[in-house]
Amino acid sequence: MVAKAGRRTKVAARRKAAKIDPLLMAVLSSRLEAIIREMSNTVMKASRSAVIKNARDMSCGLLTYDHRLICVEEAMPIHVSALDLTTRPITELFDDVREGDAFFNNSPYLGVTHHADMTLCTPVFLDGEPLFWTLSRSHHADVGAPEPSTYLPYAAEVYQEGVHFPCVRIQRDYQDIADVVRIGLHKIRVPKIWYGDFKAQVGACRIGERRLKELAKRYGTATVKAFVEEWMDYGKRRAIAAIRQLKAGTYTYQTAHDPVPGVADTGIPIKAVVTIDPRKGKITVDLRDNPDCVPGGINLSEATATGSCLIGVFYNLDPSIPHNAGSASRVKVLLRDGCVVGRPTFPAGTSVATTNVNDRLINAVQCAFSRMGEPFGLAEGGGDFSAGLGVIAGVESRKGRPFPYVNQLCVGLSGGPGLYGHDGWLTYEAPNGGGVLVLDSIEIDESMYPVLLEERRIAKDSMGCGHWNGAPATAGAYRSLSGDMTVAYCSDGDTNVAKGVLKGIAAAPAGNWRRGRNGQTEQLPSFHIAKLKEGEAIIYRSCAGGGYGDPTKREPAAVARDVNRYWLDADRAEPIYKVALKKAANGVDVEVDKARTASLRAG
Repeated sequence: MVAKAGRRTKVAARRKAAKIDPLLMAVLSSRLEAIIREMSNTVMKASRSAVIKNARDMSCGLLTYDHRLICVEEAMPIHVSALDLTTRPITELFDDVREGDAFFNNSPYLGVTHHADMTLCTPVFLDGEPLFWTLSRSHHADVGAPEPSTYLPYAAEVYQEGVHFPCVRIQRDYQDIADVVRIGLHKIRVPKIWYGDFKAQVGACRIGERRLKELAKRYGTATVKAFVEEWMDYGKRRAIAAIRQLKAGTYTYQTAHDPVPGVADTGIPIKAVVTIDPRKGKITVDLRDNPDCVPGGINLSEATATGSCLIGVFYNLDPSIPHNAGSASRVKVLLRDGCVVGRPTFPAGTSVATTNVNDRLINAVQCAFSRMGEPFGLAEGGGDFSAGLGVIAGVESRKGRPFPYVNQLCVGLSGGPGLYGHDGWLTYEAPNGGGVLVLDSIEIDESMYPVLLEERRIAKDSMGCGHWNGAPATAGAYRSLSGDMTVAYCSDGDTNVAKGVLKGIAAAPAGNWRRGRNGQTEQLPSFHIAKLKEGEAIIYRSCAGGGYGDPTKREPAAVARDVNRYWLDADRAEPIYKVALKKAANGVDVEVDKARTASLRAG
């Protein structure tokens, strides 16, 4: 009784000290989410690239002017987990920031994830004082690299990656600075597409600026400032409370990226050491014991290395915790300079920093929690990226005057990991996206680009089996309808598949093939730019997710369901799950043979 009374006294004291009523806190937090949602909708509706409009490879966020993340709403996790690194260089490089400015940045050495994620930031002044940043980050399909792709695993240096805007001012007094814009228009293969996508980002940031001003006008600048501090403190308290539910200790998990010939011939081992201190409400992720940078584009940037650790941790915490600077302050990330999963040494290539090694690192962190045993942790999720997420390029010549096209397709997403109580998410995409990236509409892709998507289906028997299965892979095929086409992809998971945890089974490998005009197929390299003649097709199978827990504990009815929806071959039910099946009364489906299953599992 004394302890309960003491807790009530502390809660009452905290409420008395708070400057914002809890009800107003809820209203203002929802208003900020609505602002970001409107910003995101602006980018999606106004952009021209299908990878932004259709697949939603974009994110928006709000930060304080002193670089603390406030809110991101629904966004690509790898885009927004370390946004403070993107805005900090602005105030370090410019001492004359004023209202009406906008800054453009795609430099991985100045806080951006990788060079394809072009990022626009605008300052927001309230009552003459700079208080916020609005931010829009979009994955642009082309940035003027020597090859028509933004993913360049063999690009050893940034000089091979295309155009970099190293945190430049691109608007003054709400108007474009023509000299800077002209760089993009002259360097990028599809300049009108690039400029349209850029203007969509401008529109999003200006709408965010306008809405924040309206919010301050309604509630008062002082109230908004007080809310931000209370919101940060709330995020911190929620994170501490969640960490105190975990088991104290240091947990290590190791995984490996596939070999990349000439860059990492034997693959890249990745180790995450996660230390949980429930008493302090703190988690430390140590990445310092990992290999040096490699001579290719698969090194991580500081933003992706830091963000990956935060993602892996937050995948294991209550999802209702606000993802702001307050909650992030409870996670300490230890990086090493010159490390493949640390701070790269300039000018090391980082063009593939948001996928591949990045996905392996997220897996390592999220799987480390499984060392605590059930119900903690996740299995490994399927990584990026087969030709189902390939960057296509060619010339559209069917509509009068020929014109070039470059776009990343998102027609074959990878499968999510099994976790305690849940099977993996079918449209997971990869650890870096966690289900936010949207599967392309076949009809829209075919209307925008000269491709025919012949097939898209679930790859049978691909998922990692467990008490809770990983999600299966996606398989499919597509081809050009207008001359030759290149398809660039970086298919990790062909060799080192997504592993299961706590007796869960690993998933099937990914793969990519070319089908010639004669109908014969040949397997393609995992990291490749395929050059297809008209009439040739590319066939892909994405990565599947690993299983969580002992497969023999899976509910028998769930095994029968997997067989009936053609995700699992009936012949695998007995040896893997110890589940006996028989024909159902309709003569088509199967159902559980309860007596034989009980006997198998008893044995």
